[in-house]
Amino acid sequence: MKIALLAPLWKKVPPEKYGGSELVVANLAQGLTESGHEVTTFACGGSAVQGELVSVISQPMHELVGGFKWDGIQPYEFLSYFELGKRLKDFDIVHNHMGLHPIALAPYLHIPMVTTLHSSLPPDFPYLAEAFKEYPFVSISDAQRKLSPQLNYVATVYHGIDVKSFQPNFEKKDSHFVFLGTLSENKGIDMAVRLAHRLGVNLTIAGEIREVDKQFLDEKVLKYIDGERIKFIGEIGHTEKVKLLASASALLFPSRWNEAFGLVMVEALACGTPVIALDNGAVPEVLKDGETGYITKDELSFGDAMKKIDGISRKKCREEAEAIFDISVMAKNYEKIYKSLMEKNK
Repeated sequence: MKIALLAPLWKKVPPEKYGGSELVVANLAQGLTESGHEVTTFACGGSAVQGELVSVISQPMHELVGGFKWDGIQPYEFLSYFELGKRLKDFDIVHNHMGLHPIALAPYLHIPMVTTLHSSLPPDFPYLAEAFKEYPFVSISDAQRKLSPQLNYVATVYHGIDVKSFQPNFEKKDSHFVFLGTLSENKGIDMAVRLAHRLGVNLTIAGEIREVDKQFLDEKVLKYIDGERIKFIGEIGHTEKVKLLASASALLFPSRWNEAFGLVMVEALACGTPVIALDNGAVPEVLKDGETGYITKDELSFGDAMKKIDGISRKKCREEAEAIFDISVMAKNYEKIYKSLMEKNK
């Protein structure tokens, strides 16, 4: 198949450090290319993907706009549609990862367009969701469907990672835990530091601090970070991430909101590292309670799980990542969707 992937323009594909949807698009391009398909990714300059890259803008939109802005459609995004239009005859299907608004083009296309939504929030533009609801959508978890139940979901496809690029560590570890993600109240960083402090265990925190979260961090998080037992190391790249996760007793994932997937959980499993998570969002779809980690109801049970994490098989965690969350699995699942939509379009 000849496949066009419309990637978000905010960051490079894959991102240099933090960025979930951009990493998923890069992984999908790799998986589809390795399966023998011709893949063209429309993304920002500086991206590096398998298959062909069309750089629709010179640099990430985050740099051009001066930050993230979700209150409207950025004019730069029209360049993705423009470049796609010039090459449309070269493709069998368009896979949209840019959100709802590109679906406005769908009636003009002679080939199918399918959209994967990556958000963990209800649509920013609900009137667009209502207008486009009959077009095909892919959810990244069944939990995500609760955010927009009216959409025409043709399948759920879990995110995939290049499992072979994560070196697992199957040795028993000391009490050293990791938190990896945005340092926000939704992500539960305050719970993670409180529990580490209370239990007297080591915690390494890696991730992004956003301006909107600074007051929360000042009040509820920073007082626990001593730079020794509980430390913050900032944003990290892939090599550092693998080393950090593989050395940990467990990844702490105390997310309080309906997170649509949680890619870092899968990355931890690929390293042989179990995950302790609150029972929210897609957690029950990613983890097997008592086998690849613990799914907990509250802060008390979360702390109890930290005490018994050595009972989880690290080899089982790795096996689960290989069987369910590898890019090859994601690619095959999307192949089925593409073929089905192309057949209907004949």
